[in-house]
Amino acid sequence: MPSPNDSTDESESTDYSYVTTFDPTDGRPSEAVVTAVAAVLEADPAELPPLYDVMDPGALNDLVEHAQRRATDGTHLVWFTYEGLEVGVRSDGEIRIRDVTAAS
Repeated sequence: MPSPNDSTDESESTDYSYVTTFDPTDGRPSEAVVTAVAAVLEADPAELPPLYDVMDPGALNDLVEHAQRRATDGTHLVWFTYEGLEVGVRSDGEIRIRDVTAAS
């Protein structure tokens, strides 16, 4: 099982269609996810289905907040599928997005 402190940079071996950052200390990474997915899809964020249809946005926010409080735990990464895209949210404030079909 990989450690959260592994030095392997997944971005070197995976082709992401979109990478962006957010402020992990503001408590709202879930909003950053919706904004990023909307940018990839060239859509208005308000027109996307609610994020809670696929995952608990509060849990995502709490995970990032917890990781910020416990900075010695390394970087955490959560992947989920939203609007046909694989979305990876890192606790250090990075969002990685790739097309599900390209990720297979």
